[in-house]
Amino acid sequence: MSFFILILRIIFGIFFLFAGIMHFIKPKFFNGFIPKPLPKLFINYITGIIEIAIGLGLLVNMIVKNAAISFFILMLLFLPLHIWDLFKEKPAIGSKKLAIIRLPVQFILLYIAYLIYNYS
Repeated sequence: MSFFILILRIIFGIFFLFAGIMHFIKPKFFNGFIPKPLPKLFINYITGIIEIAIGLGLLVNMIVKNAAISFFILMLLFLPLHIWDLFKEKPAIGSKKLAIIRLPVQFILLYIAYLIYNYS
């Protein structure tokens, strides 16, 4: 199990690093997920910093549990945004089908964060 968890940590560490960096390179890509009354650029950059920190944390043994908790909390915070996106006339990324698919993926990601926390 620990080899599997290590692979998950590496995959998601790299994924979070990439996603976090993309918040700075292509911030407009994420605007559709941020509700209108919120300051889009600020929220986008803060999310990018958090994702980079989680990515690095998943790759460092000493702080992996903290990173896994942060991963779990971030996915919980993203869940309402994915629900909101599902009910929009035009989802932020792609079609309604993709918005429907992204919702159960959030629960899979929550479970992966749980696995990393418990088995690292």
